Amino acid sequence: MKLNFINLLAVAALFAGCSGNEKKTTTTTTTPDTGMAADIRQHIAVLANDSLLGRKPFTKGEDKTIAYIANEFKKLGMEPGNKGSYFQEVPLVEITSAAQDMNISGAATTALKPGVDFVASTRREVDSLSLKNSPLVFAGFGVVAPEYNWNDYKGLDVKGKTVIVLVNDPGFKAEEKLFKGDTMSYYGRWTYKYEEAARQGAAGVIIVHQTEPASYGWQVIQNSFAGAKLYLQQADKHMNRCQVEGWMSEEAATKLLSSAGIRGDIRAYARKKDFKAVALNSTVSLSLKNTLKYSKSHNVIATLKGSARPDETILYTAHWDHFGIGKPDAKGDSIYNGAIDNASGVAAILAVAKKFTQQKEKPKRSIVFLAVTAEEQGLLGSEYYATHPVYPLNKTVANLNIDALSDFGETSNFSITGKGQNDLDDYVIALTKSKGWDVVGDEAPGSGSYYRSDHFNFAKVGVPALDLHNGSKSIQRGEEFGKEKAKEYNEQHYHQPSDEYSEAMDTKGMAQTARLMYQLGVKLSNETIFPGWKKGSEFKAVRDKMMGK
Repeated sequence: MKLNFINLLAVAALFAGCSGNEKKTTTTTTTPDTGMAADIRQHIAVLANDSLLGRKPFTKGEDKTIAYIANEFKKLGMEPGNKGSYFQEVPLVEITSAAQDMNISGAATTALKPGVDFVASTRREVDSLSLKNSPLVFAGFGVVAPEYNWNDYKGLDVKGKTVIVLVNDPGFKAEEKLFKGDTMSYYGRWTYKYEEAARQGAAGVIIVHQTEPASYGWQVIQNSFAGAKLYLQQADKHMNRCQVEGWMSEEAATKLLSSAGIRGDIRAYARKKDFKAVALNSTVSLSLKNTLKYSKSHNVIATLKGSARPDETILYTAHWDHFGIGKPDAKGDSIYNGAIDNASGVAAILAVAKKFTQQKEKPKRSIVFLAVTAEEQGLLGSEYYATHPVYPLNKTVANLNIDALSDFGETSNFSITGKGQNDLDDYVIALTKSKGWDVVGDEAPGSGSYYRSDHFNFAKVGVPALDLHNGSKSIQRGEEFGKEKAKEYNEQHYHQPSDEYSEAMDTKGMAQTARLMYQLGVKLSNETIFPGWKKGSEFKAVRDKMMGK
């Protein structure tokens, strides 16, 4: 997809005047949004409009989305961030896998329905593939963690076999202290489960979905993990990965495991110290037919050069993509607009960019704004940038990420995902202390949020990364109200067509968070020091080596 910026501006002009979806609701905000709040509202109304078709990469929705973002940076006077271009090409392959019934034979005999009982796909870039009578093995949590003296694959040869593994890690809701307790480690992420199974040589890997340890319902899996999926292109065409990667409903998994005598609390069974993988005395057969599409998506990059140390950068990020057009909901709406996730984050960094351009004095360090693609497909745009950086990582002072801000107004607290990891926490605490605001850690640590947004890819390569959200203590209506609104979003709107723009949104809390991120960027941009990772962080060694420590 070769994109010319002038042509993209013409595309953007077709809808730049949009103020939101045609469906309108009466506003419930007590005072009008002004300043940053008004700017954020306007950007969300455009980015979550039906005309952008759900902002899925490789679609006309991408063309319109990145044109709008680049044009907004251009209007602010921001320079193109990538050698004269506002865009960084991200080579991707789109794989649409159509699965047949999953046939299980042996101690358990059943035919599971795709999209109902399981979802399955492959990263292998082939037209079709089949698992034929692959022996099934229950491998507990599917974790190999030497630092926790844990190895679910100990003494197990899984070559040619399909492993069934549990979501999250052994520490979640365990009676004794295991791993990080209720705070998910990377070993609990579904991406890790797939990676480890591939390292072990398994033919297939299927994760058992459970709502509480996953932190989302089965319908999220049905919507997010089915249909076309995007991956970064690889030289080996992903032949190093398992043939099949998938999920199974808890109901289907319970029946399968019970046939091998595993009943009751399967998590308690798998976290026993003497746990050994269990052969399920059954085999699985599954065929996938794939449609492959090779193309390029795009990150959008803009910069404001520093006046004294332009080679040192503060990097703001937010992902622009969502799920496009997919499965209709009960109301027949099939466009996944992603107003909160993550039109709100892009709107926030655009508002922050505007504040920087309005400063009387330029920042001493450069400020870079990066709107990344394909976050919803596995953090792909940020992964590509982190492994193909436009600005040197050892000169990147910090990554400040914004993803999915709440729309219920201002709060008296803020939430830092993975609080305690690096020095950026201390900056936020200092900036909020004078206002009497609290700074808390991730309010749902078991969900593994630190590994679920783009800041994680910068942390992996050593750059101190901050993911900041408005908290739950609503200034206007109290903490219980804020918690209920957050719960409502997670259960009813997250990754659903109903995550759409409404005039009833209160964007003042979004502006409050964006303003705090702006103030943090100002402080960092005028310092000479580089914040680092705290002792005990798994990312400290990478940064220390990078900085020559």
